[in-house]
Order: sequence, then structure tokens, then C-alpha cells
Amino acid sequence: TWPWCGRGAEGSASRSPATATKSWAGAAGRQVAKKEDLVRAFGTDDQTEICKMILSKGELQVSDKERQTQLEQMFRDIATIVADKCVNPETKRPYTVILIERAMKDIHYSVKPNKSTKQQALEVIRQLKETMQIERAHMRLRFILPAKEGKKLKEKLKPLIKVIENEDFHDQLEIVCLIDPGCFREIDELIRCETKGKGTLEVLSLKDVEEGDEKLE
Repeated sequence: TWPWCGRGAEGSASRSPATATKSWAGAAGRQVAKKEDLVRAFGTDDQTEICKMILSKGELQVSDKERQTQLEQMFRDIATIVADKCVNPETKRPYTVILIERAMKDIHYSVKPNKSTKQQALEVIRQLKETMQIERAHMRLRFILPAKEGKKLKEKLKPLIKVIENEDFHDQLEIVCLIDPGCFREIDELIRCETKGKGTLEVLSLKDVEEGDEKLE
């Protein structure tokens, strides 16, 4: 509804052009900002253009209650991401979302509304490492490398591998290992470049975890 279409403009369409114009002008004069104010604020008094500017560049105003609800939801989302990605490194068991929320409150973590929940989850993991046993669950991979490049490439991959679970070398080198998920891209690129596409990388599992949830006393 346009601001000049108030009570003063009712029925103006059935009046003469002159009468309708006066009625609209009267309504606009009572309810619309002055022309010079519009020009000063928006650089134009064209109300259609002003509406477009507000829709494209304006900021949504929310109440304190709505803002608090949004922050609480982000807090839960961050805790959910952390619980999904992490385990107790000693038991390999995951933590529940409730326990992660409690741990976040214990370190007085404050949600940052202008940052994504994924970014904040990584920051939470870093901070929680200072107060509890927690780390990102390892990925299980299988490498199959050509014999010619296999041994040399294995030495380059060693710093990126957490645990080698199985290694077999005949016509080619096959390794099953655990890695930190953050190293996956670097490992993938290294294998592709060093073997010129002849080596293969297979993800056996995204998370190396034991059954059952970890209890936080």
C-alpha cells in the first residue's frame, strides 16, 4: 500500500482529475516525507526508485526477542556441527549435542551473528581442545599408487597421515590409512600431480568412530 493511499485518497478514482489530484496531494502532504528530505536521504524524490533502494539495500530490523532466538538457534547449530565432526580421541566415540552445548557454555562461547556456523564450529573445536579431549574424527582412505612413484610419494604423504592401518606393495603400492579431514584436498592434489593421474584415492569412511556416545563427566 502506497503511503499516499490513505483515507484522504478514498474514492478519488471516481472524482474529477482536479479533485483527485488535490485529494492525493493532501494525503501525501500529511503522510509522506518532504521532497527535500527524500532527495537528501536517497538522492531522488521518485518514490518507486526509493522503494527499490530500500528493498535492495535496506536492513531488516528485528526485535530483541527475535535476535535472541536467532542467536540461540545459531548456538545449537554450531554445537550440532561440532558433535557431528568430532570424537574423543582416546575412545573414538562421538559427543552428544547436549554435551557440546554444555562445554560451549563452560568456555563462555559467544555466537558471532556475522560469521557462518561452519566457521564458528571450527573455532569452537579449537577452543574446546584447551579444556577437554576432543578432535575431528579421522577419515579412512585407500591410496593405490604406481610402483615407480609409490615409495617416493609415500614419504611426501607421511606428514599428512595420522595412522597407516595397512600397507601392501607388489605391482603397486596400496595404503589404507586415517587422516585429518583438513588434509584431504592436499593429499588428493599431491597424488594426482605426482602420479599424473595414474594413482587413485578412495574414501572408505568419512568418520572413524566407535559405536555409542561419549559421556562427559
